[in-house]
Amino acid sequence: MKKKRKLRKSRILLLVFIIILLPIVYLALNNKKPSSNINNNINTNEDKKEEQEYKLSLVMVGDALIHDAIYKEANKNANYNGYDFKPMLRYMKEIIPNYDLAYYNGETVLGGTPYIISGYPAFNSPQELGRDMIDTGFNIVSLATNHVLDKGVSASLSALDYWSTTDVYTTGSYKSNIDKENIKIKEKNNITYAVLNYTYGTNGIKRPEGYDYVVNIWDMSNKTSYEAYKKEVEKDIDSIRDKVDLLIVAMHWGIEYNYDITEYQIDAAKFLSSKNVDIIIGTHPHVVEPITYIDNTLVIYSLGNFISTHQINNIGNKIGLMTSIDVTKKVLNNNTSITLSNLNNELLYTYHNNYKDIVVVPFSNKDIYRYLDNANDIYNKYKNIVTKLDNTITVNPIYSS
Repeated sequence: MKKKRKLRKSRILLLVFIIILLPIVYLALNNKKPSSNINNNINTNEDKKEEQEYKLSLVMVGDALIHDAIYKEANKNANYNGYDFKPMLRYMKEIIPNYDLAYYNGETVLGGTPYIISGYPAFNSPQELGRDMIDTGFNIVSLATNHVLDKGVSASLSALDYWSTTDVYTTGSYKSNIDKENIKIKEKNNITYAVLNYTYGTNGIKRPEGYDYVVNIWDMSNKTSYEAYKKEVEKDIDSIRDKVDLLIVAMHWGIEYNYDITEYQIDAAKFLSSKNVDIIIGTHPHVVEPITYIDNTLVIYSLGNFISTHQINNIGNKIGLMTSIDVTKKVLNNNTSITLSNLNNELLYTYHNNYKDIVVVPFSNKDIYRYLDNANDIYNKYKNIVTKLDNTITVNPIYSS
């Protein structure tokens, strides 16, 4: 009997202990609640963190193809003491500085006077052209063209020496393998960007052994070489894509004087789009070609000539394209998105009077009628070429009084 009483007594004490302990545990838990609420509030504030938005504007034009007539007039403009291209670019200087980034294709190498200034077929241009393009507002230039080896590696390196004294972003030609492999990243308005550049070839002039870095090539002459060089391009893209917000690839491709795009251009554009390239800039045909989108990639198949005295395709070689677009970067909770908007396309005309009085004139400028007979007919013809592939693409209207 004593054992049973002791056991009953123990159970009563345990029950009393539990009854006393429960309120204490309850209070303890309640005391922790405010701390938990503070943490929840912090997380909520993080979730409600304001989205950050950054913008930059980009404008692009085609080939600066410096024929004899152009550099001779520039020499005359400078009273035969050097070269002055600024009068030829006067209309463009009213436009280009309005953009954060401004691209053109450096079709002819700026080897400078030590290598004898010359035009077709083996081009070498004055370095004053670079100076005056910078003065006009340009700050990105692609150098991988079929003419980059016209005067040999030494002239190309001389051009790179010149560009290294400027703030211009150059791409496609390099002074060393280290320079080539360390793809440049720049930043504007909190948006990082890089520009890759490749040419289909170099007019049969082979890169000397040990100098592959002097020009980036993506040979499109046959399927075997096309696929082999594609792997090198893919390697470049993979090395830089995740390091920048905006990735641009400038392609020197296609068939000269041909308004229609080739199978290689289409395939290469689809490949670059699959690698999440944002913008593809096409040059080389010396005439304009269509613009379209492949998924989220803007594809400009050919901007045509920016400045030249080409006559092979008559008026077609004198018509170029100026394309501009806005780039928007949005950041929210460490997630970043890039969108392209406000695509604008403007036709340009390079005027000359028997290879003199050379000037680049936008079709939206009232002076277009002064320089070009039947400007409206010409405008409509080339507008239709640019918009051929995509009915969402438009071209800015010709000046209307």
